[in-house]
Amino acid sequence: MGMTETFQLTVNGTEVEVTCDRDTPLLYVLRNHLDLKGTRFGCGLGLCGACNVIIDGHTVYSCDTPLWSVAGKAIRTVEGLTDNPVQRMFVEEQAAQCGYCVSGIVMSATALLEQNPKPDEHEVRTALDNNLCRCGAHNRMVRAVLRAREATS
Repeated sequence: MGMTETFQLTVNGTEVEVTCDRDTPLLYVLRNHLDLKGTRFGCGLGLCGACNVIIDGHTVYSCDTPLWSVAGKAIRTVEGLTDNPVQRMFVEEQAAQCGYCVSGIVMSATALLEQNPKPDEHEVRTALDNNLCRCGAHNRMVRAVLRAREATS
Protein backbone atom coordinates (compact mmCIF):
# COMPACT_ATOMS: atom_id res chain seq x y z
CA MET A 1 0.00 0.00 0.00
CA GLY A 2 1.07 3.51 -0.73
CA MET A 3 0.53 6.66 1.23
CA THR A 4 -2.86 7.87 2.32
CA GLU A 5 -4.22 10.92 0.49
CA THR A 6 -7.43 12.95 0.54
CA PHE A 7 -9.52 13.08 -2.62
CA GLN A 8 -12.47 15.27 -3.58
CA LEU A 9 -15.09 13.28 -5.45
CA THR A 10 -18.51 14.01 -6.87
CA VAL A 11 -20.71 10.99 -6.24
CA ASN A 12 -24.36 11.08 -7.27
CA GLY A 13 -24.17 14.86 -7.51
CA THR A 14 -22.74 15.33 -4.02
CA GLU A 15 -19.23 16.52 -3.24
CA VAL A 16 -17.48 14.11 -0.86
CA GLU A 17 -14.01 13.88 0.62
CA VAL A 18 -12.33 10.49 0.97
CA THR A 19 -9.02 9.78 2.66
CA CYS A 20 -7.34 6.51 1.71
CA ASP A 21 -4.62 5.01 -0.47
CA ARG A 22 -4.65 6.48 -3.97
CA ASP A 23 -4.73 3.02 -5.56
CA THR A 24 -7.78 1.85 -3.59
CA PRO A 25 -10.36 0.54 -6.07
CA LEU A 26 -13.33 2.86 -6.47
CA LEU A 27 -15.63 -0.05 -5.59
CA TYR A 28 -14.14 -0.26 -2.09
CA VAL A 29 -14.43 3.49 -1.61
CA LEU A 30 -18.10 3.42 -2.63
CA ARG A 31 -19.01 0.45 -0.46
CA ASN A 32 -16.72 0.85 2.56
CA HIS A 33 -16.18 4.61 2.86
CA LEU A 34 -19.40 6.02 1.42
CA ASP A 35 -21.75 3.17 2.42
CA LEU A 36 -23.16 2.83 -1.10
CA LYS A 37 -23.81 -0.91 -1.20
CA GLY A 38 -25.73 -1.05 -4.49
CA THR A 39 -22.53 -1.46 -6.47
CA ARG A 40 -21.56 -5.11 -6.15
CA PHE A 41 -18.25 -6.95 -5.98
CA GLY A 42 -18.33 -9.69 -8.59
CA CYS A 43 -15.03 -10.88 -10.00
CA GLY A 44 -12.66 -8.09 -8.93
CA LEU A 45 -11.02 -8.23 -12.35
CA GLY A 46 -13.20 -5.95 -14.47
CA LEU A 47 -14.80 -8.86 -16.29
CA CYS A 48 -18.35 -9.37 -14.97
CA GLY A 49 -19.90 -5.88 -14.76
CA ALA A 50 -21.51 -6.30 -11.32
CA CYS A 51 -19.51 -3.27 -10.15
CA ASN A 52 -20.39 -0.97 -13.05
CA VAL A 53 -20.87 2.71 -12.36
CA ILE A 54 -21.17 5.66 -14.72
CA ILE A 55 -18.24 8.07 -14.77
CA ASP A 56 -18.54 11.16 -16.92
CA GLY A 57 -21.28 9.45 -18.94
CA HIS A 58 -19.47 6.16 -19.56
CA THR A 59 -19.85 2.76 -17.95
CA VAL A 60 -16.76 1.82 -15.92
CA TYR A 61 -15.79 -1.24 -13.87
CA SER A 62 -15.30 0.22 -10.39
CA CYS A 63 -13.44 -2.85 -9.07
CA ASP A 64 -10.32 -2.08 -11.06
CA THR A 65 -10.57 1.71 -11.24
CA PRO A 66 -8.08 3.31 -8.83
CA LEU A 67 -9.33 6.18 -6.72
CA TRP A 68 -6.76 8.65 -8.07
CA SER A 69 -8.19 8.25 -11.59
CA VAL A 70 -11.69 9.49 -10.68
CA ALA A 71 -10.82 12.66 -8.77
CA GLY A 72 -12.70 15.54 -10.36
CA LYS A 73 -15.04 13.30 -12.37
CA ALA A 74 -18.80 12.80 -12.03
CA ILE A 75 -19.44 9.36 -10.54
CA ARG A 76 -22.94 7.90 -10.56
CA THR A 77 -23.98 4.73 -8.78
CA VAL A 78 -27.29 2.90 -8.87
CA GLU A 79 -28.29 4.85 -5.75
CA GLY A 80 -27.94 8.04 -7.79
CA LEU A 81 -30.57 7.06 -10.35
CA THR A 82 -33.90 8.76 -9.78
CA ASP A 83 -37.14 7.83 -11.51
CA ASN A 84 -35.12 5.70 -13.89
CA PRO A 85 -37.14 4.02 -16.68
CA VAL A 86 -34.62 1.16 -16.87
CA GLN A 87 -35.28 0.27 -13.24
CA ARG A 88 -39.05 0.51 -13.74
CA MET A 89 -38.99 -1.73 -16.80
CA PHE A 90 -36.72 -4.27 -15.08
CA VAL A 91 -39.43 -4.64 -12.45
CA GLU A 92 -42.25 -4.80 -15.00
CA GLU A 93 -40.43 -7.38 -17.14
CA GLN A 94 -39.31 -9.35 -14.07
CA ALA A 95 -35.82 -9.07 -15.52
CA ALA A 96 -33.96 -9.92 -12.32
CA GLN A 97 -33.62 -13.35 -10.80
CA CYS A 98 -31.10 -13.31 -7.96
CA GLY A 99 -30.46 -9.61 -8.58
CA TYR A 100 -26.73 -9.69 -7.97
CA CYS A 101 -25.77 -8.42 -11.43
CA VAL A 102 -28.72 -6.08 -11.85
CA SER A 103 -27.24 -2.84 -10.54
CA GLY A 104 -24.32 -3.13 -12.95
CA ILE A 105 -26.60 -3.98 -15.85
CA VAL A 106 -28.94 -1.10 -15.00
CA MET A 107 -25.93 1.23 -15.06
CA SER A 108 -24.79 -0.12 -18.46
CA ALA A 109 -28.32 0.25 -19.87
CA THR A 110 -28.72 3.74 -18.42
CA ALA A 111 -25.43 4.89 -19.96
CA LEU A 112 -26.48 3.38 -23.30
CA LEU A 113 -29.82 5.21 -23.33
CA GLU A 114 -28.15 8.48 -22.34
CA GLN A 115 -25.67 8.15 -25.22
CA ASN A 116 -28.12 6.61 -27.70
CA PRO A 117 -31.79 7.24 -26.84
CA LYS A 118 -33.06 4.92 -29.59
CA PRO A 119 -30.83 1.81 -29.67
CA ASP A 120 -32.01 -1.20 -31.61
CA GLU A 121 -31.97 -4.68 -30.10
CA HIS A 122 -28.46 -5.42 -31.40
CA GLU A 123 -27.11 -2.24 -29.81
CA VAL A 124 -28.75 -3.12 -26.49
CA ARG A 125 -27.30 -6.64 -26.57
CA THR A 126 -23.87 -5.23 -27.43
CA ALA A 127 -24.04 -2.69 -24.58
CA LEU A 128 -24.95 -5.43 -22.09
CA ASP A 129 -22.46 -7.95 -23.47
CA ASN A 130 -19.84 -7.12 -20.82
CA ASN A 131 -22.27 -7.89 -17.99
CA LEU A 132 -22.35 -11.44 -16.71
CA CYS A 133 -25.70 -12.80 -15.49
CA ARG A 134 -25.65 -16.40 -14.38
CA CYS A 135 -29.43 -16.65 -13.96
CA GLY A 136 -30.13 -16.51 -17.68
CA ALA A 137 -32.48 -13.52 -17.57
CA HIS A 138 -30.74 -11.85 -20.53
CA ASN A 139 -33.74 -11.82 -22.88
CA ARG A 140 -35.97 -10.24 -20.24
CA MET A 141 -33.26 -7.67 -19.54
CA VAL A 142 -33.01 -6.78 -23.22
CA ARG A 143 -36.81 -6.45 -23.42
CA ALA A 144 -36.74 -4.20 -20.34
CA VAL A 145 -34.13 -1.91 -21.91
CA LEU A 146 -36.07 -1.75 -25.18
CA ARG A 147 -39.21 -0.80 -23.23
CA ALA A 148 -37.20 1.79 -21.26
CA ARG A 149 -36.08 3.25 -24.58
CA GLU A 150 -39.73 3.94 -25.40
CA ALA A 151 -40.40 5.36 -21.92
CA THR A 152 -37.61 7.93 -22.32
CA SER A 153 -38.91 9.39 -25.58
